[in-house]
Amino acid sequence: MILGIHHATFISSDLARSRDFYEGLLGLKPDARRPLMSFDGVWYDVAANQQIHLMLLPDPDAGTERPLHGGRDRHVALLVDDVKGLAAHLLSAGVAFTLSQSGRSALFCRDPDGNALEFVQA
Repeated sequence: MILGIHHATFISSDLARSRDFYEGLLGLKPDARRPLMSFDGVWYDVAANQQIHLMLLPDPDAGTERPLHGGRDRHVALLVDDVKGLAAHLLSAGVAFTLSQSGRSALFCRDPDGNALEFVQA
């Protein structure tokens, strides 16, 4: 029986740039418990027992055209307490986003490597 999602993993081609996005823009804190692995990366705690993992690896999808709207692409959906506030924050940082086409309070943006993220009002 599935109990939940433990983590979502994204490939990063530039870990410093990705960390600026996930830590600087989204405010996530790195998890120091990430073990030494054969590739660099970072883990972020999102909620109790839920994480986002970044892996510094070559992107197997490099050069692939992604849909403009992240909801039409593979993505992870994250609950947030203020979608409108996040939208204003993204706008001020120059990060493009699209609103959910479902009519619910949600938006989609992409990280620096083109990974789609959905933010849903809790």
